[in-house]
Amino acid sequence: MTTSQAAAKPEVEKPVHKALTKDYSERTLWYRAFKHVLIGPALNLLCPSTVEGVENIPSSGGALIAYNHLSATDWLFVPLAVPRKVTHVAKSEYFTGTGIKGAFQRWFFSSAGQVPIDRSGGDASRAALESLKKVLAKGNLAAIFPEGTRSPDGRLYKGKTGAARIVLEAKVPVIPVGVIGTDKVLAPDSAKFHPHPVTVRIGKPLDFSRFYDFVGNHYVERSIADEIMYEIMRLSGQEYVDAYATRKKRSGGEKGSGPKTTPSAA
Repeated sequence: MTTSQAAAKPEVEKPVHKALTKDYSERTLWYRAFKHVLIGPALNLLCPSTVEGVENIPSSGGALIAYNHLSATDWLFVPLAVPRKVTHVAKSEYFTGTGIKGAFQRWFFSSAGQVPIDRSGGDASRAALESLKKVLAKGNLAAIFPEGTRSPDGRLYKGKTGAARIVLEAKVPVIPVGVIGTDKVLAPDSAKFHPHPVTVRIGKPLDFSRFYDFVGNHYVERSIADEIMYEIMRLSGQEYVDAYATRKKRSGGEKGSGPKTTPSAA
């Protein structure tokens, strides 16, 4: 055994915060209050929404809504456009914060029935995906941002394969959605709200049943993720960048950098 081997220690995952292991998806009272009384009417007044393709939302049965992420307000406008309850994944920091702000965020997102996800991966991230699968198995709607984070510059970035994995394991269709204008309402890294019209375009459901026997196949999951992003690009009209938004943020690249290609439809 070499010195380096003796010094090497197995990696130990951090313990999962208890707030990230709870199932909040069945909470509907505050969700309805936020949508119909406390938040929805004000948003509709200040930011009138145009909704296209609402007929593409199935009246029953599980489906995964996948859409672009321009602003922290995205997850408010899509539920207003969809007649059924939508369960989103929200970053774990909203559930684990401290102080008054942390307590309010935890109450708000848990009361709205959202599912926390630890974007660093590990047990907490897997638990969030399992929670979404349970939501879908009950015949409900779940929503996810395939990009994994907000676009830093308004362009559409490469989708991660988590959505594809959920679809294959839960055996549900994907409803692609393109959101337009939310970055004018609340720009990334800004706390200033600007009233502005918003458009929500809902595409026809995507059926990936032909791939259900290929769970865990990276190439199949990549193909599904690309097809989802292609439909979102078509609906939102965004320029597509064949790179992950998280890497763009870490590198601090300028707008216009990165390969501009079109995600291939499977």
